[in-house]
Amino acid sequence: MTFSDIDTYFRGHGVPTQDNYPHNSKRSYSKDMLAKVDEELVFKIAGELGIVDVPNGSEIVREVGFWKAGHFRLFLSHLASFKVKASHLQAALRKYAITSFVAHEDIEPTKEWQNEIEAGLKTMDALAAILMPGFQESKWCDQEVGVAVGRGVLIIPIRKGLDPYGFIGKYQGIQANSKTVGDVAEEIFTTLVKSPKTKNKILISLSGALSNATTVEDAVEKVAIFQSLESVPADILENLKQQVADNSRLSESREFLDSLNSMLVKFDVKKIVIGASEQEKEWDDLPF
Repeated sequence: MTFSDIDTYFRGHGVPTQDNYPHNSKRSYSKDMLAKVDEELVFKIAGELGIVDVPNGSEIVREVGFWKAGHFRLFLSHLASFKVKASHLQAALRKYAITSFVAHEDIEPTKEWQNEIEAGLKTMDALAAILMPGFQESKWCDQEVGVAVGRGVLIIPIRKGLDPYGFIGKYQGIQANSKTVGDVAEEIFTTLVKSPKTKNKILISLSGALSNATTVEDAVEKVAIFQSLESVPADILENLKQQVADNSRLSESREFLDSLNSMLVKFDVKKIVIGASEQEKEWDDLPF
């Protein structure tokens, strides 16, 4: 959204707006304006924008603390004996703007922990089931998959000695044996990009993580992920260009802009132009 778009959207929801805002940051502006309204309205807007879930247009599910805001939410269903490697997978997925939930408790969770698991299942965008001997017999893992089936979210079976069964038997899944944690994380990302259920959400999450990157290295890494894809919707890339313009750390980096423009050219999207120097550089390439 442009500043004008934000003001129009806010006015439609009764959020106050301000002319001549002193900072050229849409993020800061939005935070300051939303700070002036009550919590219910904030969550209503968050629900409309897909930041929190509003099931069947009724009760708002508050943002769950273990999800990273703006990232794709992946529930990792696994046996307690696999918790260490599941945590390693959780860390590897962050590269792709995927925040994941890893349940570390054993057979009988406390009531509070069960509530956390239920909250994760209600707000997840997809579920990855790490299938290994004993998974099917687990009273928790099998029910977690059942919730995903009932909600109709994408289920990604990760085969670690056990093939998909029952309602998820139709999915071939990802073969994890003899692969590194990084390989499995990359295959999960690729699966999310290919599925019509999750493609738009994962690309928007990656775009947001890129434009809000705190280091040039992190941003360049995410540009490379975009570059590796076969296609990216033009509207997502155009929105990415606007978001990048608000991040001075990125917009002032020649290394980042060169990598970003190389990626944009691949997908037939016009290069981003920041300031006159870039315009002059483009003119330098023209025959006289």
